[in-house]
Amino acid sequence: MFGSLTFLFILLVVVVILLMRLIRVVPQQNAYVVERLGRFHEVLQPGLNFVVPFVDRIAYRHDLREIPLDVPPQVCITKDNTQLQVDGILYFQVMDPKLASYGSSNYRLAVTQLAQTTLRSVIGRMELDKTFEERDQINATVVAALDEAAGAWGVKVLRYEIKDLTPPAEILRAMQAQITAEREKRAVIATSEGKKQEQINLAQGARDAAIARSEGEKQAEINQAQGEASAILARAEATAKALQEVGAAIMAPGGRDAVNLRVAEEYVSQFGGLARTNNTLILPANVTDIAGIIATAMSTVKAVNNAPAAKG
Repeated sequence: MFGSLTFLFILLVVVVILLMRLIRVVPQQNAYVVERLGRFHEVLQPGLNFVVPFVDRIAYRHDLREIPLDVPPQVCITKDNTQLQVDGILYFQVMDPKLASYGSSNYRLAVTQLAQTTLRSVIGRMELDKTFEERDQINATVVAALDEAAGAWGVKVLRYEIKDLTPPAEILRAMQAQITAEREKRAVIATSEGKKQEQINLAQGARDAAIARSEGEKQAEINQAQGEASAILARAEATAKALQEVGAAIMAPGGRDAVNLRVAEEYVSQFGGLARTNNTLILPANVTDIAGIIATAMSTVKAVNNAPAAKG
């Protein structure tokens, strides 16, 4: 009885061990490489898998997620013989678990070493100033070279990023001095450009003011001349109208008698004024002949009134 229980217990343990050897659960984004009797057999996908106990074994386990790999700092020589310490970070992903297992003994180390050698080659073709300006180009060149070689290892290089570029201390001081001088130069240029623009603006303002002032004076003279011309024209029209009315009044019945009377009154008035002053004047010989003077004035008026009719 005791021997039967012992046998059953041993049998149960053996079954449990066999089940543990038989069943393999692969986590998501992982891959297990199975070898059968020392040779590659298959790649177990995520989920529940079955293997042959004591015949199959899990030889390699791979993480299929994107892996960041720090590339150790190294000293590179630029085209102009300047030492430059460069470090970066590499992102890659296992695409083929079989090649990652048998294509290289250590694909992580292989990718890291290839990244360093490629980076030294790229930096060696550039001058120091260009290395700071062409970071994107350096990254792209390193990724292209790594991706081409890493395909045989079942790995795809996704991107490479330079973390830091550190030149020697004396180069840093020289670069700082150059940057300071360049900033001072730009400040001087900006100041001179400002002064130049200020002078241009002042000259332009003075020019515009002079033009505006001359235009104003010109317009004022034009307005004054037009005003004077209008005044002269108005006076001439008023005078002509007055003369026309006087002529019409003379030609009316009794007009000539009114003119004779008016001339006689003006003559007597003006002559009386002369008599009350001490002025010495030259008078006509017939100054006392009022009738003759009036007759002369009337003949003149008559001649003027008849002039248009004669032309017609």
